[in-house]
Amino acid sequence: MSILTHGIDRPFAAERTMRISEARKAQLKRIALHALALLSMGSVLTALIALRTAIYVWRLPA
Repeated sequence: MSILTHGIDRPFAAERTMRISEARKAQLKRIALHALALLSMGSVLTALIALRTAIYVWRLPA
C-alpha cells in the first residue's frame, strides 16, 4: 500500500503484531510436531527403500 494513500501515523498491516491465544499456539505447536514426525517417518522410509535397492543391485550378477 502506498504511503500517499495510507495514513502515516498508522502502521502497515504487515508491521502490526499478531496476537495469538495460548490455545491457538498450543494447537499450532501440535500440528508442527505432527508434521515433523510425518516428515521424519517419510525420510526413514526413503532411506530404507534406498538401502534395500542398493543391496538388490549389489547382489545382481555382473
